[in-house]
Amino acid sequence: MAMFNPPHPGEVLREDILKPLGLSIADTAEQLGVSRKTLSKVLNCRGAITPEMAVRLEKAFKPCAESWLSHQAAYDLWQARKKAESFCVKPIIAPAH
Repeated sequence: MAMFNPPHPGEVLREDILKPLGLSIADTAEQLGVSRKTLSKVLNCRGAITPEMAVRLEKAFKPCAESWLSHQAAYDLWQARKKAESFCVKPIIAPAH
């Protein structure tokens, strides 16, 4: 079952991991081996957790990469479903044989 309005995984990373540990964006980015700009985009919900970033987070903080990607997929799907009414898609019906 889909979570109701799941948080962006960057918000989870920022609020549940970085803040309690007192980690700055710059220090965390350096430890992850990514640019400050890249990490900032994720933390500010303007960038997605990619498979590569998920593996980096797994190595740094231990939640598995699949968990990070699952959070991202749930968030992305929720956002897409919010826009679904605006999609111009017609049902495709298989022709009778």
